[in-house]
Amino acid sequence: MDAPLAAWPWDNLGMFKINQRGVDFKQIDNEWNWDNFILLQAAIASMGYYIFPCSESLPRWNTKGFIALQILHVAVSEPLYYVLHRHFHRNKYLFTHYHSLHHSSPVPQIPTAGHATLLEHIVLSVIVAIPILGSSIIGYGSISLIYGYILMFDFLRCLGHCNVEIIPHRWFETFPFLRYLLYTPTYHSLHHTEKDSNFCLFMPLFDALGNTLNSKSWEDHKKITSASGEHVRVPDFVFLAHVVDVTASMHPPFVLRSVASLPYSPKLFMLPFWPLAFSAMFALWAWSKTFLINFYWLRGRLHQTWAVPRYGFQYFLPFAQTGINKQIEDAILRADRLGVKVLSLAALNKNESLNGGGTLFVDKHPNLKVRVVHGNTCTAAVILNELPKDVKEVFLTGATSKLGRAIALYLCRKRVRVLMLTLSTERFQKIQKEAPIDCQNYLVQVTKYQAAQHCKTWIVGKWITPREQNWAPQGTHFHQFVVPPILHFRRDCTYGDLAAMRLPDDVEGLGFCEYTMDRGVAHACHAGGVVHLLEGWTHHEVGAIDVDKIDLVWEAALKHGFKPVSSLRNRQISS
Repeated sequence: MDAPLAAWPWDNLGMFKINQRGVDFKQIDNEWNWDNFILLQAAIASMGYYIFPCSESLPRWNTKGFIALQILHVAVSEPLYYVLHRHFHRNKYLFTHYHSLHHSSPVPQIPTAGHATLLEHIVLSVIVAIPILGSSIIGYGSISLIYGYILMFDFLRCLGHCNVEIIPHRWFETFPFLRYLLYTPTYHSLHHTEKDSNFCLFMPLFDALGNTLNSKSWEDHKKITSASGEHVRVPDFVFLAHVVDVTASMHPPFVLRSVASLPYSPKLFMLPFWPLAFSAMFALWAWSKTFLINFYWLRGRLHQTWAVPRYGFQYFLPFAQTGINKQIEDAILRADRLGVKVLSLAALNKNESLNGGGTLFVDKHPNLKVRVVHGNTCTAAVILNELPKDVKEVFLTGATSKLGRAIALYLCRKRVRVLMLTLSTERFQKIQKEAPIDCQNYLVQVTKYQAAQHCKTWIVGKWITPREQNWAPQGTHFHQFVVPPILHFRRDCTYGDLAAMRLPDDVEGLGFCEYTMDRGVAHACHAGGVVHLLEGWTHHEVGAIDVDKIDLVWEAALKHGFKPVSSLRNRQISS
């Protein structure tokens, strides 16, 4: 189980986050089994059903039962929880060995409500049971009372831990007594940050009576709900992604954060939700604007991933391209208005045939303050640095693409023979003329895969079939910058990962895997945009790749703590 509410990108909905930190992988892992208490409560309920046979004859509704339940909740459950909770904090043994687990989560989330020890869950179950059993024993029990109370109890527990303030402060200004009857997410968040106050279950009245009510509770609540966006931190960097396909659309953290914390792969248990995700695709196409996917912090700077509400296949529909460019343009202009410093285009958002690798937007809006970056210089650098240092010949598909061109020109300068697979002699010759005169003969046009049957270094920039892979000799390594990655068909060959780099070790609040990347790993174009920000470069990186800057970007990435993740390179380093 998981809690989508805990990770929903509230900034898109005008809601107000309390703790601005992100939920990292460590917290997600620690809270992985947060739903164990549901199994415990189910077991207790089953035992109660057999212990009290009268439960079979309970009516569906009893008004007197709800009155009795409220009295028992206020008179027994609330003060009992308050006393026990305060004792769990002030008794060093109980806090260290039990309650500290609940407070080990730095950012309260809905799963945090269920993240506790067995003893605490048993105590909480008793507190829940008192009003239900009491109402039933005096003859006022009902089925709706049992389910209604348990659902409301769990809802209010989740509300207190959701880290989003959804209760308007005007309620308390209009009805001042209400602030003592219902706690808020802000109220309970203060308990998690300061720990020595705000111990109540749901009613701050008992903190007021026990002199443990935090004096900042109402002030902070009003400050957060009155912000109206002006105090919200503006991101320094935005990675503008898009949805890959219907199945991958269920991978964002606001769907299931546990799934999102692992590299994407199709999950069988998600299959029943596929029709809903398929319907959502049309809704996004019709009405949605660019929205927030996730965020993290790096050296005091906020980094966000936004998603254009379009799916991979839509980028190849001629009638959809104008609309897609409008979505990208609107996102760039929004980032510019907000004061974002760098916006990096992901995957198909920088497709050459779509917008010239971002050139369309920079030419149309010459006064942009936000720097638009395609990040392909870093992608080229990653691929080139994966190659063996003694390589003499490579076979390159997608040879006349933006990346293919840069890779070919870089390698020929290093006196590496590049077999460029292309049927267009005109495009090949155009690239060849860009090379230094004494290096042009290292670029060789080939039109068939057979030409590479003796070359063991393949750089794949255009998807190839298993049949085409068969032309590679035994022991070939397939480097690739093609999406989706090629099939691992040949057992006698090795396959590289998509170009990517591991984020610096001091990244904070990261709990989301970027598509198929491992934890803490970002696509190279994402990394390239971050390097652009950290270096403070003021130029746009759009259009053709500047081959002279490939080494510069690579060295800057290493300087800032980025690490290569290629399996081939790791093997070379370890050996």
